[in-house]
Amino acid sequence: MKLKYFILSTIALCMLALVSCSDDDATLLKGLQVTSSYVGIDINGGSTAIGVNASQSWSIDPEEIPDWLTVSPLSGNAGQTGVNFSAPAAPDGRTAVLHITCGDERQTINILQGLSTVSEATCAEVIAGPESKTYRVTGTVTSIANTTYGNWYLRDETGEIYIYGTLDAAGKTKNFLSLGLEVGDIVTVEGPKTLYNGTVELVDVTVINIQKSLIKVEGYDPENATAPVGGGNVTVTLSCKSGNGISVEIPEEAQNWLSMTSVTGGENPVVTFRVAPNDEGDRSATVMFKTTDDNGKEYTASATILQNGSVVTATIAEFLEAPVGDTQYRITGVITSVAKAEYGNVYVRDWSGETYVYGIGSKGDFEAAGLKAGDVVTLVGRRAEYNGNPQMSGAVLEDSKSVRIVTIDEFLDQPDDPEVYYLLTGNITEIANPTYGNVYLEDATGTVYVYGCYPGWGATGDNRKNLLETLGIEVGDELSVIGVKSTYKESPQLANGIYFSHKKAQ
Repeated sequence: MKLKYFILSTIALCMLALVSCSDDDATLLKGLQVTSSYVGIDINGGSTAIGVNASQSWSIDPEEIPDWLTVSPLSGNAGQTGVNFSAPAAPDGRTAVLHITCGDERQTINILQGLSTVSEATCAEVIAGPESKTYRVTGTVTSIANTTYGNWYLRDETGEIYIYGTLDAAGKTKNFLSLGLEVGDIVTVEGPKTLYNGTVELVDVTVINIQKSLIKVEGYDPENATAPVGGGNVTVTLSCKSGNGISVEIPEEAQNWLSMTSVTGGENPVVTFRVAPNDEGDRSATVMFKTTDDNGKEYTASATILQNGSVVTATIAEFLEAPVGDTQYRITGVITSVAKAEYGNVYVRDWSGETYVYGIGSKGDFEAAGLKAGDVVTLVGRRAEYNGNPQMSGAVLEDSKSVRIVTIDEFLDQPDDPEVYYLLTGNITEIANPTYGNVYLEDATGTVYVYGCYPGWGATGDNRKNLLETLGIEVGDELSVIGVKSTYKESPQLANGIYFSHKKAQ
């Protein structure tokens, strides 16, 4: 069943324009102003432009732009710039939310195309439905991630979606606590759908109705609800106001390692779970607690039981072949490029393959550690996926080796040290051993012998062989290689070289 509200775009835009004139209007930031924070596009397709006046360089995050919307330009310098928004026809109407960043300031831009349409839907229908469409959905609050902006999870019998931002009763942000929402409450919300890193979200939702739950999770033992690798018990304390008892459901996929051993009665029942020893990676399971009122209406609460696991040391190829999940993997490789230094979004390669790492540590950690392309890192994180592309998420920096970028002359002046790594770039003047990649390398400052150029970090045995032939590297090509300084028969050399990159001779 669908519930649709049709509002003329022109009326909506006029109302939004009135709202934008309030005292807290984000269009009046000190170093960043826009002529309008709302952009209307005709339902039959078209373009609309706004002006951006910035005190320094600014940019729009391209990851926020939906496939149907074209924005140009995505960045600019200090001064005035026109930004154009265009889209093809949209029979159902749609919306999007973008942000312009200028220094420490951030301006929200709301995109509206055509008629505003709201559809009543289940979580499954939201997940399967188109982006930018506005949905009204009812479900249970399963967990709350952020109490300032109101980021939380909503679940019904068909699935679960993430709520990214919740408006208060006056339609304002950053006032989530005023709503009094708790885990277990049954809530009806309304907001537009978006996709972020593969996660379905409803953004800045309006709360239509709240029905307080008769059952809640009050606490855990241990407090973080996490069992050790060797197994043990986790207890969950509940409050149940219905007087009709509770039932407990454990997901089928977790029943081989998680079981319920006892339930005490009363208004504060305690449920004890037994967690089996774990010889794999980290794992978790969300268990459901249910009760009913005197009219048979069902209320639920949930708890996530966690268990630490062993960290699996893997090559990058093995990591890429692993399933998406909570298992922690340890990989070591060379940073081949930096996509976003602020968050530590990088590409890492070893001898077996390359993976994208979506963030190392917290914001700023990568830069604080002084990491750069060419450095060797050991990371621990989960196998994740975005738009079908594998990646590591939640990465923690376990170890790093800073690689010094030097000329050959500078390299030759360094002392022998098996712990200090260098990155040299030069042209190949001679190939002494094509199997292991022993070559002479020359730049404008000198010549050095490279004893081995292997396919990547961690290569051993036969995996070290035939890189030059595989990549078609020949005399005259430019080669960048990582290695340590050593001396053989009084001749300095770069030992145990690791391939970084190459360019064919012109």
